[in-house]
Amino acid sequence: MEVRDPIHGAVAFTPGEEAVANSDWVQRLRNIRSTGFSHLPFPSATQTRFAHSVGVMHLAGKAFDRAYAAWSFDAPDARPRLRAAVRIAALCHDLGHAPMSHSMEFALPPLSKLGLGFYRSCPQRRATHEDYTIAALEHTELASMIPAHFPFDSRHVAALISADVRITDDFFVDDGLNHQRLLSQIVSSELDVDRLDYLVRDAVHTGARYGQGVDVDWLIENLEAYARDGQVGLALNSRALYAFDHFLIARHHMFLMVYFHHKSVIYEKLLQRYVESESSTWDVGETLDDYLRIDDHTLMEHLRNADHRDARRVAERKPYRRVLERHGPPHLANLERSAELLRSAGVDTIEAASTGRLSRYENFEKKRRKAPPIYVVERQPGSTKSTVTPLSEATQVFERYAGARTIARLYVPPEDYDRAVELLGA
Repeated sequence: MEVRDPIHGAVAFTPGEEAVANSDWVQRLRNIRSTGFSHLPFPSATQTRFAHSVGVMHLAGKAFDRAYAAWSFDAPDARPRLRAAVRIAALCHDLGHAPMSHSMEFALPPLSKLGLGFYRSCPQRRATHEDYTIAALEHTELASMIPAHFPFDSRHVAALISADVRITDDFFVDDGLNHQRLLSQIVSSELDVDRLDYLVRDAVHTGARYGQGVDVDWLIENLEAYARDGQVGLALNSRALYAFDHFLIARHHMFLMVYFHHKSVIYEKLLQRYVESESSTWDVGETLDDYLRIDDHTLMEHLRNADHRDARRVAERKPYRRVLERHGPPHLANLERSAELLRSAGVDTIEAASTGRLSRYENFEKKRRKAPPIYVVERQPGSTKSTVTPLSEATQVFERYAGARTIARLYVPPEDYDRAVELLGA
């Protein structure tokens, strides 16, 4: 099978990949918008998690081919089986997203509802979309479908998506070297194909320029495999370091200016206030079968029929208006006094603080268990010698953009906007 994608062109599927793509859980992603409420301020941003997942699978294959271009595997089946595993992991990495993607993550239930054995030590922790992804892989039709088409099972796929899934066999081992780290980094890391797809895809569909200039082809072209201490990890040729810096900064700006758009944020806040209210009847269900049946359409239908003012505001696109906004470090972007002033005057006020960081993988050495380092390989012309440095030490971008940046906002009902402006002296 081959599909046409507006970002990558023709994307080919093997028969096994086609079977997985046609499963109910992957097809559900056709009805989950990638960017939540961003389609309201950016009308063309209606791209789905399904289209994104197809793009990520495509890039995962390209990243694997490039990283292992000069690698000699020992077992004849090692290259095709590992390549197939990372592509399926990329295709399935977002299975567990709730309606409106990250906008509804707050409404997911405790982990105890999912029955995941490896989470028994913290059953009351709120589940994430990644937890639901692992549950879908291990406890639905995918658990039998994947081994029916591939020389691995769904747990091998899950292990490339979540660091909490442990593999006890030697599936990822070839000639004494474990390749799981590199495959996992292709799917989730500082330079993963998830980001390389959604950053460009979202930039194209929103019309934003931040992500459209990212040189995805050059970054992938310069990926390498690097072995150390029995583990094979991801490396980047130093000639692509400036392209990496640009990629990271572009993603940071996309969060601040697109994903944190003030209209998207207020819809998320109104939705949260409704779902967490005593009168809310929204529920993701008790089972994975229940969860399979909820998506953006069922959520919006629920909101249209809900007897609650915040639900109606979301469904009818009548949000609160932004009356004050401040940017800066978290300790400076504080609007608590202004919010209290409005509330004391009887104005219903919603506070929202959106905080962005350049990277969640900062301080690699301190987080080695969760985020194994990506290395930068520098080669001198005419020499066979090379210098290998952790990515966090090879570039100054982490230091220059250290710390968080917050956009704090206050919203009020449209009918109270003029009075709120007057009270704040704006």
